Amino acid sequence: MGNVVARNAVRVSGVAEGRPMLFVHGFGCDQAMWRFVAPDFEVDHRVVLLDLVGSGRSDLSAYDPEKYNSLRGYAEDIVEVCRELELTDVVLVGHSVSAMIGVLACQRAPELFGALVMVGPNPRYVDDGDYVGGFSRTDIAGLLDALDANHLGWSAQMAPVIMGNPEHPELADELTNSFCRTDPGIAAQFARVTFLSDNRVDLPTVSVPTLVLQCSEDAIAPEVVGRFVAEHVPDSVFTQLEATGHVPHLSAPEETTAAIRAFLTG
Repeated sequence: MGNVVARNAVRVSGVAEGRPMLFVHGFGCDQAMWRFVAPDFEVDHRVVLLDLVGSGRSDLSAYDPEKYNSLRGYAEDIVEVCRELELTDVVLVGHSVSAMIGVLACQRAPELFGALVMVGPNPRYVDDGDYVGGFSRTDIAGLLDALDANHLGWSAQMAPVIMGNPEHPELADELTNSFCRTDPGIAAQFARVTFLSDNRVDLPTVSVPTLVLQCSEDAIAPEVVGRFVAEHVPDSVFTQLEATGHVPHLSAPEETTAAIRAFLTG
């Protein structure tokens, strides 16, 4: 039993009989990124935090390049964690790429999930015909080549762009350090899987109430992408935050928490 929990460094807190909330971090991050948001839900929810395999304090020996060559590998892990903890009616809160991992987890085991919160989702980063993802093929190729060539330099350059909020350099520093702690080989593969995935066809399969949380001035998931997601997920609510950048749970935790609360009580 312990191996699934240890593999993903799972931490459970809050009210044992409360509705479970599972927080899943984005690329290059770990569960600590939720520290300003998750505690607010501990008063009436069972709060579950984890690290995706290859991130944070997860068991790096569990990293299988074949399994994690698709976002479905991570979705399988989420389903396993929920089953291990015997969770049902789970509110899955996924940031960035984990919004799509959440979509795939709901698809794989719809009986486990009761709601989905997508923070800064992007189902396809590469522009495609009329679809705007925010990046050209050349942009993404350059980004991945730069990561392969110089992991630490890429981290220092990209983290401030992703974080936004230049008036709070400490936030960009935290994200840079988080990126730099990730094993370079794993980071390179996860980046490829993240930035080259196309989950647009999966959006209509979501069968639970969904909140699409969209930041202002988000370089990674522009507003047009958030609106696309909301249009294609059947039972979804679109909420535009005043928060800028791509990591509102760090830069604007009160607004992020309030938006999730409003959705869950609404």
